[in-house]
Amino acid sequence: MDNTKIILDENEMPRSWYNILPDLPTPLEPPLNPATNEPIGPEDLSPIFPMALIMQEMSQDRYIDIPEEIRDIYRLWRPSPLYRAHRLEAALKTPARIYYKYEGVSPAGSHKPNTSLAQAYYNMKEGVERISTETGAGQWGSALSMACSFFDIECMVYMVKSSFYQKPYRKSLINLWGGTVIPSPSNQTRAGRSILEKYPDTSGSLGIAISEAVEDAATHENTKYSLGSVLNHVMLHQTIIGQEAMAQMAKVDDYPDMVIGCVGGGSNFAGISFPFVQEMIKDGKEIDVVAVEPSACPTLTGGEFRYDFGDMAQMTPLLKMYTLGHEFVPPPIHAGGLRYHGDSPIISRLYADGIIRAEAYHQTEIFDAAVTFARTEGIVPAPESAHAIKSAMKGALKCKETGEEKTILFNLSGHGHFDMGSYDSYFNGTLSND
Repeated sequence: MDNTKIILDENEMPRSWYNILPDLPTPLEPPLNPATNEPIGPEDLSPIFPMALIMQEMSQDRYIDIPEEIRDIYRLWRPSPLYRAHRLEAALKTPARIYYKYEGVSPAGSHKPNTSLAQAYYNMKEGVERISTETGAGQWGSALSMACSFFDIECMVYMVKSSFYQKPYRKSLINLWGGTVIPSPSNQTRAGRSILEKYPDTSGSLGIAISEAVEDAATHENTKYSLGSVLNHVMLHQTIIGQEAMAQMAKVDDYPDMVIGCVGGGSNFAGISFPFVQEMIKDGKEIDVVAVEPSACPTLTGGEFRYDFGDMAQMTPLLKMYTLGHEFVPPPIHAGGLRYHGDSPIISRLYADGIIRAEAYHQTEIFDAAVTFARTEGIVPAPESAHAIKSAMKGALKCKETGEEKTILFNLSGHGHFDMGSYDSYFNGTLSND
């Protein structure tokens, strides 16, 4: 078998998502109602989420079946390929074996459709006519717009202002699939108007955009809200990535010593890592699992583990997570999908318990790594994914120093075809270090 590209056939695609909640050594602290500081129940979330997703959010079932209607659409690009990065290994002169799971083959160009299709499907089954959401770099907004077009649902996207102007073709993609997208903060919501009055020159943030999208859902009877990261059910849907990767590595009789993913809210990191973390917890496997974030928004490496709001306007439940504070507005770095003040409660719990670790890098460092990867492997990575590449290269170079023949697996969560303005800034020397 050629182990440069390792593929599964469609019959080998997982039939269930893996839910890590029942396997956590320390149970998650419950989300709280900010008015009462009491744990919230399903009825508290029903105004903004369909009940099927609320049940998945709280489920203690280890595996949850993927409906056949979703699997049918997954087959457009899944199972996604796993590659052995032979050319990158040669360039680094490392004895390490480097593998990457490539999610950029999806129609939207990222891992995001793994959950956008599931969320649109469950909303459709409950008769929802319209979904509101936020997006950072536009990966999530475009993926949800695509999913809504498949299920005949109207899609409203509040896109972080800095990315709205940095990445114009992501807006075009959202429109192409029938969605509506506006820069956030906007004057179309009370939260947006309030923030514009207080911070008229703000570049925006995911926390602000979430406030607008949640308010939109709460004030329109036919509308539910959809989130592309952070929440438990989103982590759940992404685990198809790691399950496939595990099967693909078994085909070449290999197993990772390191598993790496970039982290904003945490969805693609969870997707690649949680099936392996399960084997760490249950079977005692020794794996170095690394969450990589931008130094401009160092939620795990620089935040506090406490209850906080998921949005600036304090409209969401309180979540126990690593946070930089819900009013934190990061610099307008090009990795727009990683500009979030908080992290998934599950990932936060794993980090607090020492099961995973985290690294943070400056913007120029990750573009250095992205260019090296593109010039060896040929794929142009999204700036977010370049954080994982940087960490994988660091691990491989350490193997070069020590002579260890480790196996490194990372998630290449999306392509950078709509991020060429960022690469132009890198090449002309105007890309800030953060």
